[in-house]
Amino acid sequence: MIDQTSKNVRRQRRQHRARRRFHGTAQRPRLAVFRSLNHIYAQLIDDAAGRTLAAASSQALALKSGGNLAAAQAVGQAIAERARTQGVSAVVFDRAGYPYHGRVQALAEAARAAGLQF
Repeated sequence: MIDQTSKNVRRQRRQHRARRRFHGTAQRPRLAVFRSLNHIYAQLIDDAAGRTLAAASSQALALKSGGNLAAAQAVGQAIAERARTQGVSAVVFDRAGYPYHGRVQALAEAARAAGLQF
């Protein structure tokens, strides 16, 4: 039988499998990435306390186009700067079931270049 589940449902299954393995703490929060068609979002999450420490998105940065590599790099730099203001230098990268390619990779590499360790 042909698998009729949608691409997003399969991504969410991969996401939940990965979430069993790692959790964010106050010292090393989880850098969660969400990629939509037109924008990209990143959050620093402390899973132990259940709160978001910092967030950045291409929508909040008011970029001309939020669905390209340049926007992902800008969001990566912004989230790294906001992490530094919170006193965070190391994170756990959560790609949320997306392949480490394209915009997700550009965001991660920009965050690393701006000083985050993961």
